[in-house]
Amino acid sequence: MNKQKTNILRVILLVGTITSLFFVPWILVKAWVLPLPDTVQEQVNEAIGHGFDGMIVYVDQAGKPPEYYTGGWKDRKNKIPADPKSLFKLASISKLYIAVAATKLVKEKRLAFDKPLTDYLPELKGRIENAEEITLKMMVQHRSGIPNYTDNSAYWLDEQGNGQNALDFALDLPASFAPDQGYEYSNTNYLLLRRIMDHVLGYSHSDYIKEKILEPLDLKNTFFSITEVDLDDVMSGYYVGYEDDFKAREYGMLATAEDVGIFLRALNDGSVFNEGEQEIYPYEYNHGGLVVGYQSIAEYHKDSDAVVVQFINTTDFEGYEWNLSEIIINRIVKIIKKKN
Repeated sequence: MNKQKTNILRVILLVGTITSLFFVPWILVKAWVLPLPDTVQEQVNEAIGHGFDGMIVYVDQAGKPPEYYTGGWKDRKNKIPADPKSLFKLASISKLYIAVAATKLVKEKRLAFDKPLTDYLPELKGRIENAEEITLKMMVQHRSGIPNYTDNSAYWLDEQGNGQNALDFALDLPASFAPDQGYEYSNTNYLLLRRIMDHVLGYSHSDYIKEKILEPLDLKNTFFSITEVDLDDVMSGYYVGYEDDFKAREYGMLATAEDVGIFLRALNDGSVFNEGEQEIYPYEYNHGGLVVGYQSIAEYHKDSDAVVVQFINTTDFEGYEWNLSEIIINRIVKIIKKKN
């Protein structure tokens, strides 16, 4: 390539970069380019300065005692500082527990990953496209093509009320793709998996998870509903532009950062599994979660043998707060690796 063409290409790239930055909130650019702090606590303090209401970080490195970091508010209205022992709404991190429980049921031959949805819920034939071809494994891996009920705008007209009949918002819709021919994250997959587990067990899957996962790991601060806990133990949740505290809303599982960290390490080192289970486990080993007022990320990093759990009690409509939280946890991981 001659010099003139090279210079033209540089100008095009520069203009493209400037244009893309114009559409990126400057808070994200700022969070990304700031010099990396020396400590995790400094990074947490910096994150609060970006506008998060409250934050909890749990770090567990092999061979070291777990470390806890907090910033901002547990309860903004009453000026209660963030508490590392607070319960937090896990949202989609709960999918890891469901996937592990399903794996255990497969090993017990009470479920089969290669069997179709209609073997367990025959009433869905004709209501979910390709239900006879969609296997449980495809559902676990979000490769079913079943539409995501939370993508249905009607669901959000009364989110809490409609949550009681969430499946109705995914029925009779065209599939997103043919079974196992694509990937689309769909909460409907895990709603159905929970129902299937309840059906084959004859009791709530949450009791099975307690028996097979929580009790063996001594996780005493993990719960399945806001009705099981004292609201004073729950971190408040906030949505940008609203004064409301969304703490009392029902969003499923809650836990402390420590409990999530212990579970995540057990998942990644295999100790949550019995013999023959890890080999058939079909899902992720890290996960995030997002509901109104709560966003969470739980990661294991093999190179530093570290589990990092990050809880932030601020969300927004545009998703910038989620992007910001990803930047923050990536910087925290860099700090940990730098120390090593």
